[in-house]
Amino acid sequence: MSNVFDSQTSSVESSQHPLSGLWKPTHLQRLHYGPETVKNHLLSCLPQESSKAFIVTGSSLANKTSLIKQVEELLGSKHHAGTFSKIGQHAPIAQLDEATELVMKDESIDTIISVGGGSPIDSAKAISYRLNERQKGKFLHHISIPTTISAAECTLGAGYTNENGMKTGVAHPRLAPNVILYDAKFVLETPPWLWMSTGMRAMDHAMELMYHPTSTEMPCRWMCLFAAGELFKYLPKYKENPKDEDVITRLQLAAFASLGFLALNVKGGLGLSHGLGYALGSPYQIPHGITSCLTLGHVVKLKAETSQEDAAQLARMASFIGLQASGDNRRDAVAVGDAILDLVKRLDLKTTLTEKGVGKDQVPVIVKTATRQESGPVYDKVKELVEGLY
Repeated sequence: MSNVFDSQTSSVESSQHPLSGLWKPTHLQRLHYGPETVKNHLLSCLPQESSKAFIVTGSSLANKTSLIKQVEELLGSKHHAGTFSKIGQHAPIAQLDEATELVMKDESIDTIISVGGGSPIDSAKAISYRLNERQKGKFLHHISIPTTISAAECTLGAGYTNENGMKTGVAHPRLAPNVILYDAKFVLETPPWLWMSTGMRAMDHAMELMYHPTSTEMPCRWMCLFAAGELFKYLPKYKENPKDEDVITRLQLAAFASLGFLALNVKGGLGLSHGLGYALGSPYQIPHGITSCLTLGHVVKLKAETSQEDAAQLARMASFIGLQASGDNRRDAVAVGDAILDLVKRLDLKTTLTEKGVGKDQVPVIVKTATRQESGPVYDKVKELVEGLY
């Protein structure tokens, strides 16, 4: 049975056959990980001895923690060109415009450093994209210091919110960060609910790349299997002790495994859960980690029921996340979906669209945005799924 839920990518050659493929990596130069990584390696990651760096972050990190000051002090007057700390959730375009203008005024800036979650990271990518549009060939050297595990640092796309409140974005191979610094010390200030929910976002990547028609078997799907197993194992351990730096580092590496190997291959959106996440995120101000908690388990079960190919890929996850595989792909894939829903409960992240203040009158809007359809069998299935989120 073909998969009717991925019509956007149906024209792209599928890589479902595991023994034929091509993986095209990004220009990522370094991935440093472990406590004190920023302190020990930030300066060596600058592209030149004379480099000037512009920091992009959010107000909470800048005003409520010492993290941004630490980065500024490491750079010193020699390398620090400025800091922009107004990036909000889902990266509103007005803030992007303001930050871009500041970078444009200083021609000495060759590096942008993003500190925070998906919004600052995507904003840094979008600023680099805009700079290149105006000054051809001038993409910024991007050093990313993530404080969540949504894995925005792994992609060459940048999502932001336009004037109408809808998520839009840009993409270019040169937007993938050049350097990623996973520093457990920089995560100790992250609220546990935010860290765990972005962990479920990483789970979303791992699951949806299993059945994406253009992800590669090696290394993408192999790493997604590993990522899901690590997330299932270490998210509950993090909940028990959010200060365990070894657990934090393992989860950072799991997040990288969930998305860091799609590289230049993937065409089109990641999948239905991500599509629903974009439909629910910016318009209703729901963080993307929470949208994954809402949608992913249900989407996996829907995929299991509607596509033999997708069920076969998702069934591979069973043994990696601690389930006893039965050999029946549909049954095993449904069990994977149920295990995801159970993990969300165990992490105390279960919620509903009612709790998030989304009226039931919004269901047709959400479904149309996610499916790009207004009727038909796909629309009906997704509508039933969304109605079940209340």
